[in-house]
Parts: sequence; C-alpha cells; structure tokens
Amino acid sequence: MNSNETFPWLIQGGMGIAISGWQLARAVSTTGQLGVVSGTAIDTVFARRLQDHGVDDTLRAVLDRFPVPGIVDEAVARFASTKRKPDSPYLPVQMLTHRSVRRSIDLVVLATFVEVAMAKEGHDGIVGINLLTKVQIPTGPSLFGAILADVDYVLMGAGVPTNIPGVLEGLANGRPVDLPLSVTGASASRGDLSLTFDPTPYLPAGVLGRPKFLGIVSSHVLANALAKRSSGPVDGFVVERPNAGGHNAPPRGALTLDAEGNPEYGERDRVDFEALRAMDQPFWIGGGITSREHVQEAFDLGATGVQVGTMFAYCRESGMDPVLRERALEEIRHGSIKVATSTRASATGYPFKVADVAGTSSDPAILDARERRCDMGYLREAFADESGAIGYRCPGEPVDVFVRKGGSIEETEGRVCLCNGLMATVGLGQVHGDGSQEPPVVTSGDCINELRSIMTANEHFTARDVVNFLEVGVAVP
Repeated sequence: MNSNETFPWLIQGGMGIAISGWQLARAVSTTGQLGVVSGTAIDTVFARRLQDHGVDDTLRAVLDRFPVPGIVDEAVARFASTKRKPDSPYLPVQMLTHRSVRRSIDLVVLATFVEVAMAKEGHDGIVGINLLTKVQIPTGPSLFGAILADVDYVLMGAGVPTNIPGVLEGLANGRPVDLPLSVTGASASRGDLSLTFDPTPYLPAGVLGRPKFLGIVSSHVLANALAKRSSGPVDGFVVERPNAGGHNAPPRGALTLDAEGNPEYGERDRVDFEALRAMDQPFWIGGGITSREHVQEAFDLGATGVQVGTMFAYCRESGMDPVLRERALEEIRHGSIKVATSTRASATGYPFKVADVAGTSSDPAILDARERRCDMGYLREAFADESGAIGYRCPGEPVDVFVRKGGSIEETEGRVCLCNGLMATVGLGQVHGDGSQEPPVVTSGDCINELRSIMTANEHFTARDVVNFLEVGVAVP
C-alpha cells in the first residue's frame, strides 16, 4: 500500500435498486467522502426516469457528452417522447440474456454513464459504483459506461469477482473483455458460457482511466482468496458484517436457524482483523455503523474507515420513495422496526434483510396477494436443459413456469420478487394491466432503530448531517 496515498474514511453504501442514486452519491462526494451509485438494474431505472421526467437541462448536458449521439437519440425517442401518466404502465426494457441485441447493451452503457456522470457533476470529489457479482450479464457494459464517465472506484460483492480487476484494465485500454456466465447444469466438457463485451463502438477520443477496485467480502479468508486469485490488482476491501442490510454472506459451515428463522453466525464467521492488517491493504468495515464510537472502533482495529448504508438510506437525498421513507421513520420515532434475515426471499440464495415496514411485502397478506411474475429478470439463473440449450429461470416466477424449466417447487417457497419490489421502493414500481401496483420491499441493516440518535439531532437529516454525525472529532450541529 502506498503510504502517501489518501483514502476516504467513509464509503457510502451502494444500495440498490437506486436507493444510492446519483443525488445521494453527489451529496456524499461533496463532503470529501466516497459517494457510491448503485449499478443494479440501471438500464430499467434510467428508462423509467425518462418516462416520468423526460430530459431537463442538466441531463441534456450529460447526454451531450456521451461519445455516441445516435444511442442517446434512440433512447430518448424511445422512452422520453411522451410523458407517462401515473396510472399507466412503464414501457418495458427487454430482459438481458447472453443473446441480447446491441440496442439492449447500448442502453446499459448509456444508463451507467449517465448515473456516474450526474453524480460527478458540480464538484471535484470521488464517486464509485457498486455492482453485484451475481448479476452477471450487464457487468461488462456497466463497467465500461462507468469508466466512460470517469468513475473513481468500483465495488463488487455477492460473489468472489476475481476476474474484475483484469476486466477493468482491459476496458480502460479499450480492449474487448470476456466475463464468465455461470450456467446451472452445464456439462463439464463445455463449461460455463463466456460473455464478450467489446468497448470499441463507444470509445471516446480521450484517454480512459482505470478505477480502483474494492472487493466486498465477509471475512479475511475471502479477502486473501480475492487478492491471490484476481486477474489484476485489488486496491482494498470492504468487510461487511452479517448485520449489514441487503444481501449477506451465508454463514460458513452448516446452516442453522434461530427460533425466528434467521441464520446463525458463529466463531467461524468472525473476521480476523490481525490477518487483514497483515495484508497491508486498506479496508473498510461495514454493518451496524451508527455512531462515532463505531467509527473509532474501526480505526482501532486498523481499518481505513467504514462503510455506511442504513443511515444514508433514510436521509433526504436517498432514492427511497419519500412517502415510504417518512412512514418508516415515523415507525422508528414511535416504536421500532423489526428486521429479519430471510434465507428464502432472494432468488440468489443469499440471506437477505427484510424490514417489516407497513404496506410492503413484509406483510404476508400483501405478498400472497401479489401475482407472481418475472418481467425484469436481473436475478434469473442461466441453465442448460437436457439438449444443452441455454434458458433462464427464476424461483420468483410463476411456479408452473419455473417447474417446467426444471426447477423444483421447493425452490419457489417464500421467494420475493426483489427486482420489482426494490424498483417500487424508489417510486419506479410497475403498474399492471389490472391497475395493481408492485408492492415495495424495504431492506435495512439490523441497526435501523438506532437512527433515532441522528433523528434527535436533526429530524429530517441530510447526507452531510450523517457524515458530520459520524466524523470523529467533529461536533454535531
């Protein structure tokens, strides 16, 4: 590690879908810390924003900087030519597959470029993007769109992304890159598919920079594995503990559940911070950071700083629908919100935090009343049928459809459609033909009720308030 290099002491969590939008990332970056946009489902987020809001002057200035004007013109004509009525369905974005046509890939590149570029507008701070390793198909175009917008950091978790450092090097040099696509049931002779992304059609006139890469891990064991097996340099780690929101790493060893159905984490899941320090790489600690004492504890363990998600998820610049955000904060003011770690909710198979907020899918009656569908498809798995043909399936889709594709009924039990639900959480939920709207899904860290501490100081707090509240040695306003 270069001892002369400076790093932010705070990383804002890259919460998807669009909770960590460009507004939040920009607000954090202007404080001198690392603001992070979520790249999950970014093509659909961009398309739905265009349908709701069109193109204002700020967005137009960013679009004009994209190196391929024809792609911009096509997207604007397709999604922003007519403003959507509130009770009308959104025009769909075609689900991505390994066979996706060029227009679909163009949209991912453009959408990611716009999100990062908007976050970087008006300041000289640093901006990162967070991607899920499990969402495989859009990774190449998403990374290149971010690089086009001069992203400073790439953060990836929900898997062990050993190939990404080398991919970043290739994309920054304008070279085609190959990324694996895991295929369930693929024969040993054929192996997994390879997804090739060629950045040549989008290359600008200037030189591109390689962003720093931070791996999101749950243990020193995974950090060591990522550092040793990666195709290029790993610039640091975010170590997420099991009390963090969103997807969690499963416990090491046999899975056991407590009386309420939450996975139990034991001694094998404890992070060896001495081993992490010995790696001589910067690392940040995430999960349950809600006070200056927590930040100081991270420093005392040798960390460069902390990653904070939940506090930013409920600040004024968060992408969460304001009505839903205020409802949750009101529940915290006058009571508490229960957060469960579901081993069934996510199609990824990873444990996923679900906050019990009124009017959301945490209510079994609301979840049961929702018609099962899979029309976004970001968490689908690729599978090979008996003939070797590649298809896609999701345990959140209609049960008979999933079973017909070779899945089991047991896999469908308790599943929540995170794609549609998280889109509804940021006010971009689909309206269906019968007039029904997708119910939201709220994910938060276990520490959600500790927001009372910052709410006492500032009831409607901003991203800057969060930074000031956590910064060691700075008085709370």
